Amino acid sequence: MVLDFLIFRRHSDDLEGLRKLSLFEGLSKQELTIVAGLLHTREYLTGEVIFDEGEVGQAIYFLLEGQVTICRQGSLEDGHLTTLGAGEFFGELGLLDESVRTAQVRAASDCKMAVLFREDFHGLMESHLRIAHKIGRQLLRHLGQRLRELGLTVGNHRHL
Repeated sequence: MVLDFLIFRRHSDDLEGLRKLSLFEGLSKQELTIVAGLLHTREYLTGEVIFDEGEVGQAIYFLLEGQVTICRQGSLEDGHLTTLGAGEFFGELGLLDESVRTAQVRAASDCKMAVLFREDFHGLMESHLRIAHKIGRQLLRHLGQRLRELGLTVGNHRHL
């Protein structure tokens, strides 16, 4: 009985953590529970490589606790691109195709992540199209924002 309560409590805490992620915005509690069943929890220690530049992307990573550094392969200081914290996600192109990773991601602190693999997302599209559509729409908004930011960064002020 106590164990059931602890499992329920942890599940509820996990759902609340997922609810804070922009990609899952708009999902009902029931929909979020379905998605949570597809996620894999991973923990990384400070300095551990999560994936390397040049690897084939297979998943998107949701940072639940800690920070990661995104950098050019093997160059933490000179190749530093950005640092992400809890509530952010990365590797989203891994859901869309089998292209190679364009940067290395390394744990800047001890991290806890939820990982959604491409095959699980494809299964979600087949079994729960409405949920996959909601996630896909948020992903497109996110990618559009990144493209706009990139355009401003390189001095390109045209609208795509």
